[in-house]
Parts: sequence; structure tokens; C-alpha cells
Amino acid sequence: MTTTASAPSVLLLLVEDDSALRSLLEIELIDQGFEVVLASSGAKAIAQLEKAGSGFKGVITDIRLGKGPDGWEVGHKAREIVANMPVIYMSGDSAHEWSANGVPASIMLQKPFVVAQLVTAISTLLNQAPDLRPNGSAATD
Repeated sequence: MTTTASAPSVLLLLVEDDSALRSLLEIELIDQGFEVVLASSGAKAIAQLEKAGSGFKGVITDIRLGKGPDGWEVGHKAREIVANMPVIYMSGDSAHEWSANGVPASIMLQKPFVVAQLVTAISTLLNQAPDLRPNGSAATD
């Protein structure tokens, strides 16, 4: 009998208000080996972060999410919970606001983009931030 050790799964929070795009991205991320929790609004994303924020290894968020918190706020909330949480922003019209509103060491993807760009972006940030401890826990700087 042969046993294979599987790599630990990486849990991502995907925040997108367009249901078709959200489903497409979810399928592609799962196909790449990620676990995905979905949120269709900024308020739902922030609730997920407050519930299990330190369990997430990365956040992928659209900027424009309708009423309520936008993607900028989601990114900031993620960084309140885990200081170096990888954050990928997606937008069709807000890329010029990234330097002013985005969190440091994040990535902006301009819509439309190829899904492989998203996978590369989140993988890059995950590799750059291996120590994902909740804020307030003992971490060395």
C-alpha cells in the first residue's frame, strides 16, 4: 500500500460581487489546490475575517462591492487581523487608487485579467509572507 502526503491546504477569502466571476475564480483556485471561502460583499467579507481571519492565508478582493465596505476596507481589515496577510485587489476602474488606498506589499490586478495572473500573484505573495500570525501574537521582526 502506498500513501502520499498531501500538502497542507491554503485557505483564501475571495470577495467578488459578480456571481459569474466569483464562480469562475473559485473553480480555478480550487483546481490549483486552494481552499476558498466566498463573500459577495464587503460586509460579508469582514464578517468572515472577524470569524476566522487568522485561518485565512490570503485575501483576494474586488474593489467595488456595491453598498457597504469596499475592497480597500476589506484589505485593511485583513491586515488588522494578520499584519502581513497577502492581499490581491481586483478592479476594472480603481487601479489608479491602489497606491493611496491599498495595503503595503499587495498586488493590484486590472480587470480583465487571465486567471493564471491571479494564481501567480497570490502564490508570489504567499511565498513572500510565510509567517502569517495573528496580530498580537509573538512574532519576530
